[in-house]
Amino acid sequence: MQDIPDLTEIKLRKTSRLLEIVFDDRRRFELPFEYLRVFSPSAEVRGHGPGQEVLQVGKQNVRIVRVEPVGNYAVRLYFDDGHNTGLYTWQYLHELGEHYDRRWRQYLERLRAAGQVRRADPPAVPAPEQNGTNSTASEQA
Repeated sequence: MQDIPDLTEIKLRKTSRLLEIVFDDRRRFELPFEYLRVFSPSAEVRGHGPGQEVLQVGKQNVRIVRVEPVGNYAVRLYFDDGHNTGLYTWQYLHELGEHYDRRWRQYLERLRAAGQVRRADPPAVPAPEQNGTNSTASEQA
């Protein structure tokens, strides 16, 4: 079984609309709010089985208004569009960071195939860095 890294730091960057996360394996990711919303682990987005996924559209300007810890394994993200049902485990957040480029390209392809137009580009997301930060959750503008 694969070791699941622990989340050691989380910062909500409201102005840039990024969630910055750091893991104990020294991986650091900055994930756009829109990306987190369209890849929510909720049943509303994923459906209840293969092929039941619901394409999320019009989420370019979505904001995260609150981050709530769930035990020592996940966070619940509260979005300003009312969505808050997905639990983002440390493992899932790590996967979202690791596979950002591929997942984002696939999302854009799905939008195009559905005839949807995305009017803005997500914030530039730098490559993961190696910095061994060890702190607790904080919020920054």
